[in-house]
Amino acid sequence: MTAAAPAKSQKPAPAAARPVKGAPTATGPFAAVSTLPFQAPDFTKITEDDYLPAFEQGMAIQRAEVAAIVANTAAPTFENTIVALETSGAMLGRVSRVFGAVTGANTNERLDAIDTEISPKLAAHSDAINLDPKLFARVKAVYDQRTAMKLSVEDARLLERTYEQMVHAGAMLTDAQREEVKAINTQLSTLTTQFGQAVRTATNSQPLIVNTREELAGLSEADIKAAADLAASKGQPGKFAIALQNTTQQPLLPSLENRATREALFKASYHRADAQASAAHDTRLLLARIAELRARKAALFGAPDWATYAMYDRMAKEPKTALDFMTQMVPALAATQRREAAELTAAIAKDGGNYQVQPWDWYRYANRIKAERFDLDEDAVAQYFQIDKVLEDGVFFAANKLYGISFKKRTDLPTYHPDVSVYTVFDRDGSEMGVFYFDPYQRPSKRGGAWMSNFVEQSHLAGTKPVIYNVLNISKAAPGEVQLVTFDDVNTMFHEFGHALHGLFADQRYESISGTATARDFVEYPSQVNEMWATDPVVLQNYAKHYKTGETIPAAMIEKIEAAGKFNQGYDFGEVVEAALLDMKWAALTPEQAAAIDTPEKVDAFEERALKELGLEVGLVPPRYRSTYFNHIFSDPAGYSAGYYSYLWTQMLDEDSRKWFRDSGGLTRANGDHYRATVLSRGGTMDYFEMFRNFAGRDPDVTPMLEARGLVEPAK
Repeated sequence: MTAAAPAKSQKPAPAAARPVKGAPTATGPFAAVSTLPFQAPDFTKITEDDYLPAFEQGMAIQRAEVAAIVANTAAPTFENTIVALETSGAMLGRVSRVFGAVTGANTNERLDAIDTEISPKLAAHSDAINLDPKLFARVKAVYDQRTAMKLSVEDARLLERTYEQMVHAGAMLTDAQREEVKAINTQLSTLTTQFGQAVRTATNSQPLIVNTREELAGLSEADIKAAADLAASKGQPGKFAIALQNTTQQPLLPSLENRATREALFKASYHRADAQASAAHDTRLLLARIAELRARKAALFGAPDWATYAMYDRMAKEPKTALDFMTQMVPALAATQRREAAELTAAIAKDGGNYQVQPWDWYRYANRIKAERFDLDEDAVAQYFQIDKVLEDGVFFAANKLYGISFKKRTDLPTYHPDVSVYTVFDRDGSEMGVFYFDPYQRPSKRGGAWMSNFVEQSHLAGTKPVIYNVLNISKAAPGEVQLVTFDDVNTMFHEFGHALHGLFADQRYESISGTATARDFVEYPSQVNEMWATDPVVLQNYAKHYKTGETIPAAMIEKIEAAGKFNQGYDFGEVVEAALLDMKWAALTPEQAAAIDTPEKVDAFEERALKELGLEVGLVPPRYRSTYFNHIFSDPAGYSAGYYSYLWTQMLDEDSRKWFRDSGGLTRANGDHYRATVLSRGGTMDYFEMFRNFAGRDPDVTPMLEARGLVEPAK
């Protein structure tokens, strides 16, 4: 199946922004678009002192631009109101995108202080625009005429989105209600920023300290050396420190032979942001206040809870749809957890242990059973995955085979950290389509997890092409050692580049609906689909080479990896389901219920009760994130609040799409071009069910996901 090539840029970039009456004269590195290729940020000219003035100037300029829209004596039209609003705030967008990148991936105390100061100001600035009654009157006047206007699909979607977002922000509330929304938003901006910073500090400042090398038995020499170096950097030479990762489970737990060390490491992770670890990093009152404010805000809009309010633009539309989707998995998942726990306890007994499996034991024995059952050695697998080959000969190669795009490394564009590499991306016709930055390694200045975002958004109206970055948290090899990565890291690289493809193939006139500007429960879908190519035989043949011998990874090893992928789903899948359902529990509180959770102890009690009500074995399988370090839902920006279910929802879309690709011939240009035309190039321009139907020819089906997770037997 083939598809027409997407349209090329329709309008050159404007030579310069027209000055607006009342706007200050912009100064500094963000005053105008960067002169570097693709308008990429020039980090050689940006200092920490530039951010606050740029934010202040950017907000002032946008205020003047909005004032000009309101003061326009001409009747409201799509161009003089909707497009004018869409193109306002260009300078503010430039500084926000760069600042967001560096505070996420390479922050410091000064940048954190700026973040704390500017966050409530930005929230107030956004409210001043969205809640301006005169501006909304013009937007509504255009919206009310929409059926009589000759609008393109994108014009109509931008108009609907602008109107809906202003209504969702509170444009139709009373004056008193709008003022209360503004006050709540300001408080939420401050509190969520504090939460994210507190979690990062708690994670970075509280490694597990052990006194002897013997306590680390089972770790590699490189891991032990890293632990010694970290302890020394923390002022404890002669001891050993294990850094915490962002999730509840910790990657070194399976290797640790000493059960007391395993338990201590798990509990250091589990209690990192409550008073058991350090009262200074306790986030419980912060998150309780955030939940209360959100519930109060939802009530102002007549919504029963935050989830109902937040999900207005999601693919699932309402909490019941998401909850029904998740709860249908619980019986099979709970049975799987109990069965796997019994297997692990039996393995412990066989090993001479006289105890029931606990969370800190789970992966040690699960990995042992997996190794025995599937004859899979994780360290041996990693020998085939060198990071540069995975990226260039794997991730890029698959993209070339599917979509015809190509990549060229460049060294002329400055970056925010020496670990970042940069590539120009060329379209199938050889034209330059964008730039890709790759930042793979873990460091204390980087928050946990992996993500994608833009330095420059694609827009035909502005004449801009996408400048995109991927950020990961891979443990960096010691100097001089070959940088190998785990198969999980390989999957993450393919996943995040799936987001990058979604951004690179953006083909929209307007930035607001371009690329990954889609619903929260849709945006993870293209990235998850891209993971399937990590184990495609053609792709593997090109990148999975043993770092010493050059031998391609044996097909039998890949078969074992894929078979093992269905093993341990009681934990792997269970911890995500639990986190998603816990998120919905917090988002389902009424204002009165949330206000009653007013002490740290009540936060603990609510979380414990909420988890028990799920019907899963949460004592053995804790959620992927406890509330106290659940950045996805309580930090700023908390894009996954009442939306962590999105990872599961998009897995459904993903597994169903993988079935389509397999049934249609797999890794072919025809399939890639079809997926690009129907999904990857569409941005947020249409209904998501319609988009999926255009791709697959039918509505999504949950069965392939349940089969892929081993929760149901495949149909005969």
